[in-house]
Amino acid sequence: ITYRLVKEYNLMINILRAEVAANKAGELIMDIEGSEQDIAEAIDFTAHEGIEFRILKSGITLDEERCVHCGACTSVCPSGALTLRRDDWSLVFAPEKCFACELCVKSCPVRAIVAVMHLNGTVLAG
Repeated sequence: ITYRLVKEYNLMINILRAEVAANKAGELIMDIEGSEQDIAEAIDFTAHEGIEFRILKSGITLDEERCVHCGACTSVCPSGALTLRRDDWSLVFAPEKCFACELCVKSCPVRAIVAVMHLNGTVLAG
């Protein structure tokens, strides 16, 4: 199935965890990148094949009132989603660049950054 998702739906897949046994139900957690249309078509394909597909998205939220703009999070952010504005040294968060590695959560001394998890649009943690 994973091969077909890559080949036929132009998706880039990173398998994060797999628990699969022959003739038994299993679980596969994947990071999937592709166009919205390709992902939607892939979800339809998996449903047609009898595979349950749940969308799990993770990210971070920044509590701007709690943030002291120390920049500790910027030094560990590999994607460049967290930067300091040079004119006033205030923290800038670009969520579109964030890939939810959560290194910033651990580095924030005032806990202004929180990891958030969504399953099919419902917030699970945060």
